[in-house]
Amino acid sequence: MENNTHQICVRCIMDTTDPLIQFDEQGICSHCKSFDLRKDQVLFPSDEGKEKINQVIKEIKEKNKHKKYDCILGLSGGVDSSYLAYWAAKFSKLRVLAVHVDGGWNSEIAVSNIEKIVKTLNIDLITHVVDWKEMRELQVAFLKSGVANQDTPQDHAFFAALYNFANKNDISIVLSGYNFTSESVLPQSWGYSAMDLDHIKSIYKRFGRTKLSKFPTVSFFKNYVYYPYIKRIKVISPLNYLDYDKENAIEILKKELGWSYYGGKHHESKFTAFFQSFWLPTRFNYDKRKAHLSSLVLAGQLGRDQALEIIKVSPFDHKKIPFEKEFIAKKLNISVNDLDNFLKQPLISHTAYKTNQRKMKMLQYALFVLSLPMTILARLFRKKNG
Repeated sequence: MENNTHQICVRCIMDTTDPLIQFDEQGICSHCKSFDLRKDQVLFPSDEGKEKINQVIKEIKEKNKHKKYDCILGLSGGVDSSYLAYWAAKFSKLRVLAVHVDGGWNSEIAVSNIEKIVKTLNIDLITHVVDWKEMRELQVAFLKSGVANQDTPQDHAFFAALYNFANKNDISIVLSGYNFTSESVLPQSWGYSAMDLDHIKSIYKRFGRTKLSKFPTVSFFKNYVYYPYIKRIKVISPLNYLDYDKENAIEILKKELGWSYYGGKHHESKFTAFFQSFWLPTRFNYDKRKAHLSSLVLAGQLGRDQALEIIKVSPFDHKKIPFEKEFIAKKLNISVNDLDNFLKQPLISHTAYKTNQRKMKMLQYALFVLSLPMTILARLFRKKNG
């Protein structure tokens, strides 16, 4: 999975552990080039951004003035979703419905953070507890499959439940904690979309043992057609319109809400912490810190030298791993030996199983064809009014 010759970008800290990375003659990588091309289209950390998001907020409030809620957001207890809830409720005065999906791996810190957020900000909260037996069966099936993205069962359940609650409560605005500042770099080779239900079903059909009847899912049609085009559910990422600095956000959350940090990006989930800090680096040689830190370097929130110093430290504590393995194995109802065997099995690409990529290409083509008449009409109008 790794190129024979190791090379690291001279601008960020991404390297050839991403097999698809490319470098120019100056040694600058393709992730940096992608950042430069996209940043002006998605990132507005200035007065322009404030004006844009204020206008969006105004439109949201006007559109939903006769409804109970203006918007919905997924609340994990992590930095991004916590600050988003803080901003939406306190500064934007939006009537927020928060949804927390408990996949069985919540850290105590995350649970405490959520309780403090909704209580202090007076936000309504719905907690959906995923059936543990089904979550466990699906996660073990993914371990047996050998693919890289072992967080798929959790992530799919989170988003599926969120959209289901948005639809059920007639909410058309979903606030997302995604932010270009800390998430602009994410190698496609290091994982696969958690929203591909065909992929999930393919893996579970091969390795699952019982029927999944309660696990929250969202189909290709619902995710890419029904919700966005028929129900008109729109996803907005407000943090891209703010001067969002993660360290400052953490200090504000601590001071204003009594919030606590949990040790790493997405580590509010105990499984994700184990998966990202130990499983991926050990099994695939993928250290997601490189992507997270590179994003901050490119956004100007961290020096490259600082990032290089951070990455020198092992992503996991070797002394704690035996205990963490025992915890993970026991919760999944497998042995530590089983877990070790999964860790050592051949590396398997996600493409070894069924995916929705053919459907995706067909949808993209259909949307392109449907957009042609409007494009032609726009050109004719511009020509006429020359």
